Amino acid sequence: MVSRLNAPSEGDAVDPSVGGPVRSHVDGRVGRVGRRILLVNVVAEVGIVVTGGLVRLTGSGLGCPTWPECTDGSLVPVTTQSEGFHKFIEFGNRLLTFAVLVAALAALLVVLRPWLAARLARLGPPGAVRRPLLALAVAVNIGIVGQAVLGGITVLLDLHPATVAAHFLLSIAMISAAYLLFRRSSDPADRPVVVVVARELRWLARTLVVVGIGVLVLGTVVTGSGPHSGDADVITRFSLDVRMMSWLHADVVLVFLGMALAFTFAARLSGAPKAATRAGLTLLIACVLQGAIGYTQYFTGVPIPLVSLHMLGACLVWISTLEVLISTRRRGSAPARDADSPHSVVVP
Repeated sequence: MVSRLNAPSEGDAVDPSVGGPVRSHVDGRVGRVGRRILLVNVVAEVGIVVTGGLVRLTGSGLGCPTWPECTDGSLVPVTTQSEGFHKFIEFGNRLLTFAVLVAALAALLVVLRPWLAARLARLGPPGAVRRPLLALAVAVNIGIVGQAVLGGITVLLDLHPATVAAHFLLSIAMISAAYLLFRRSSDPADRPVVVVVARELRWLARTLVVVGIGVLVLGTVVTGSGPHSGDADVITRFSLDVRMMSWLHADVVLVFLGMALAFTFAARLSGAPKAATRAGLTLLIACVLQGAIGYTQYFTGVPIPLVSLHMLGACLVWISTLEVLISTRRRGSAPARDADSPHSVVVP
């Protein structure tokens, strides 16, 4: 018998295994365990980029020369393959795709939890599922399917640099969806956006995202023009001067760094919330470290360990860029002026 003190109130679902109420989050926030799962999803998306880079850097891109099979007549590597250890590296990366899929499906279940809890308890109406979170979770799962198909096309086209670049950029899009899902899960429901910085800072943050995309695209062009084609025997490159493309990439990075510096100082001097200044400073640190790795790898003949770190750094810089944009707003039903900032404006 449930005591009066613990009796479920109206709208609560009862978990039959413990006999107590399973309270839904009134403000739509995801619980602590759910947020950890969403964070694992982000880490998995970043991890598959790094391991995919190792496949290319070790010349193992065609270690499994067919798709979806590893070799003709077998889904797994066989001893008669001529690809040597490369087949195990490429096959291992393919297997990691399933781990990423598990993380993405777990994230989807976190988003669907209010509905699932009500259905399992068979009591009361289904819980509300936040559509923006659902859209982001579904996007990540669709992206994984797209990556599998694009990966197969990349193998069938002998690692053409255009498809390799598309493979990486799709990963960046999936990282974006996974990170936005993680961050938005802590927002109170889906209330209107409240801008908490000056209008100029908000636009500077948006421009940082656009320039950041340009940096990533140019980075793939540099990679597609450089020595690491992805396979030890098949060499397919863009017909571009890698040195010229590297310096063009570096020039755009310097513009990006200057904008990040401007955002950080402007946020500090304009009295923006501490979260905005902290996000700008984090982006600055990430950019400096990434730049140091980039210049070092360029002048040392692009060694594999540094290129791998540079790929990891690209993901972290991008996440930091998204955090800068996120830091310029919050969600809530606050009035037009917010106590934490003199610049708060509700965006309809």
